Amino acid sequence: MSVQERKQRERAERERLIVATARELAAEQGWDAVTTRRLAERIEYSQPVLYSHFRGKREIIGAVALEGAAEMAAALRAATAAADGPRARVAALARSYLDFAERNPPVYDAMFQLDGGLAFASEDTPAPLKDAFAALLEGLGDAAGDDVHPALFAEVFWAALHGLVTLTRAGRLPPEEAERRVDLLVDRLALV
Repeated sequence: MSVQERKQRERAERERLIVATARELAAEQGWDAVTTRRLAERIEYSQPVLYSHFRGKREIIGAVALEGAAEMAAALRAATAAADGPRARVAALARSYLDFAERNPPVYDAMFQLDGGLAFASEDTPAPLKDAFAALLEGLGDAAGDDVHPALFAEVFWAALHGLVTLTRAGRLPPEEAERRVDLLVDRLALV
């Protein structure tokens, strides 16, 4: 292994450490507690080392969001692959999305609530975000019916799921009705 390859590997490892530590700190204390100073202390590197990887907190949030998008895409695909039939697939997709958000609040926030400097629905959208949407689209299959463009349907379905996540987390929807909400969403919105 050349010196250059070793340095690249070490740099990638430091980057993973920074992102993992940001996720950990956000899970423990919330995103307000994630500062470059605290991250530098936790990973035992100087702040200039952090800034050599990320320009600041916004880019760290973006890195967490990209990592989360890849994890969400994998979870959605696994859930829909295990489902038997169109309705079960769409219901599994919805449950998997909601479960991901519930199990990973700081990551979900980085993906959809905080400014990580990432472009959505544009040419500049990073591949992991596109792939997470593709996993959603694949999982829905032909649930949109013939009269609605599949991507438009996926956006509306995604918006409904995001609304359920947001309202439940804010205490506006009682959690004991979560399963009935998923059934209602699948039965009324998806043509399966």
